[in-house]
Amino acid sequence: MTPKPRYRRTHPDHQPPRTVKASKSEPGGPVVVPVVEFTITANGSMTVTVDGEAYQPEPFAPGWRREAFPTILDALTAQYRSPLRVQVHEADGSTFTDIITPPRERPTPKPWQPTTPAAVSPPVPAAQPVLHQVAGAGFVPGEDVAVAIIHAHTDASTDGTARTLLTADQAALAVTGEVILLGRISGTLSIGRIR
Repeated sequence: MTPKPRYRRTHPDHQPPRTVKASKSEPGGPVVVPVVEFTITANGSMTVTVDGEAYQPEPFAPGWRREAFPTILDALTAQYRSPLRVQVHEADGSTFTDIITPPRERPTPKPWQPTTPAAVSPPVPAAQPVLHQVAGAGFVPGEDVAVAIIHAHTDASTDGTARTLLTADQAALAVTGEVILLGRISGTLSIGRIR
C-alpha cells in the first residue's frame, strides 16, 4: 500500500487558512515545508513572502516582476534545500498551488570508478549521443515544465516556449513517438513529436 502524500493540491480559488508559523523541526521529527507566496499585480510587479515574511530583492535592485519567478525559486530552493509549497495569486483573482523540489545533487563518483590520474587509462573517444528535440509553446516564462515520459524537467524560455533534449535510449521508450510537456504553474499541456 502506498502512503498518502503529506500535501494536497487545492482548487485554484481555495485560500488556505493562516496558521501560526511553526518552529523548525528537529532531525527525525515532522518535516516543515516553507510556504512561498507570490502576489502578482496587473502590471506584472509582484510581492513575495516566505512563511508570511517579506522576501525582498537585493538592496538597490528593482522590485520583483513576474519574470523573476524562476530566479526567486532557484534561490529559495538552494537556500532551504527542501521542497517548497508555492502559491501564486494572480491579478485576476486565480490562485495556483504547487510543490517545488530542489534540483538533485550531482552524483558522487562510484567506488569502482578510478579517481587518480595513474589509475585512469588513456581516453577512449566516446560516441556523441544522439539527441531528439521536443518543443511546445504557451507556458509561463521560466516555469518548470515536466517532460513525460518523465525523464527530466526543463524551464520555459522568456517567450513561454519550452524544449527538451532526449537521448536515443529515452526516445525509444516513447513507443508512440510523442512526449508530453506539462507546465507545473500554468497547467499548459503540449504534446510534441520526437524529431
